[in-house]
Amino acid sequence: MRKPFARAAPVGDMSLEELTDDVETAYADTDEEQSVSLDRETRHELAMLTAAFGTEETDELLRRAVHLLFQTTVERGTLDFHLRQDYDVTYDEYLSGMTFEEMTGADQYPQRDDERRYQM
Repeated sequence: MRKPFARAAPVGDMSLEELTDDVETAYADTDEEQSVSLDRETRHELAMLTAAFGTEETDELLRRAVHLLFQTTVERGTLDFHLRQDYDVTYDEYLSGMTFEEMTGADQYPQRDDERRYQM
């Protein structure tokens, strides 16, 4: 089992297929019930939110927290930054199942040799 936040491979060595495999593996490894140990600060913040929202069930607040963290990282581009580092893809590419080069057809053309182009 992979450690959380551990890089699986050096920067740029992974692909869209490998990201999809890693997401599916992590999803399968994630139990519906999670037991999380909380530090003092987190317990206090969770207690404050529980009191403020008038709920006794902390599970709903934890679900909301994960959704908010995910949404924030997507909106700020932080998720794309990390995905580009580890897998050389963006979240949009993951959602579409195709890289930008595949979407535009750029991967179908041979690479240009700029050095030979300027030689006479």
